[in-house]
Amino acid sequence: MLRALERLLGFGRQHVQLLLELESRPRDAGELRERLVRLGLDPRYRCRLTSNHSVFVSYSDDELRVHRGYLDATEETWRAIVAFVSARSRAARSSAKRHLLEYPVHRGEPVVRFRQRAAEKTHPDDEVIAERLRRAHESVNHERFSGSLGEIPIRVSRRMRSRLGHYTHRDPSGAGAEIVISRRHIRRHGWGEAMETLIHEMVHQWQDESGLPVDHGRRFRAKARAVGISPMARRDVA
Repeated sequence: MLRALERLLGFGRQHVQLLLELESRPRDAGELRERLVRLGLDPRYRCRLTSNHSVFVSYSDDELRVHRGYLDATEETWRAIVAFVSARSRAARSSAKRHLLEYPVHRGEPVVRFRQRAAEKTHPDDEVIAERLRRAHESVNHERFSGSLGEIPIRVSRRMRSRLGHYTHRDPSGAGAEIVISRRHIRRHGWGEAMETLIHEMVHQWQDESGLPVDHGRRFRAKARAVGISPMARRDVA
């Protein structure tokens, strides 16, 4: 087959193999990630497929979550995923978002035959802590961010064991963002350090709402210093 294509198209073997590879569709998250990296995705992202009925593309510091319906998309749509993640302006991200929302992601979606783990909610015993974090977010927003940040759900996690906190990026429709703080972190390291973690995640919220990449790059470090926290703050939770 390769020889026939070589004669028909006038390409060498290496070019024909590349053509065949590009014509195939990725079969899983790993192959989709490889395709997206080729199209410009930052290699630090690992890729996870989802079957969510409302959030189609979202990402955090090092994980990209993509609806499995995009496996059958065209290169143009895959480029929109890359553009959504790496856009450096609100206009570019909005353009990519419009393209992603236009794609019929549920078409041909396979039936999921395994039971998915239920989304975690704040434990009733931790609601007091969560409310305290929400009040702290409101106060810090006015004192250090000039009140520019929007209201956002804040959750206390009992599952989170290897991270201090987490910011979930908004999905293409503009919803789905949240801040999560580890309960273990609060109990082991105290409220003062939990506040540092909260502000760290609020800087990510500021990036997201400003149309900037959500990362730990130059702009993150500058904003972290401006709001009074160390941009390099890290601590082992375990």
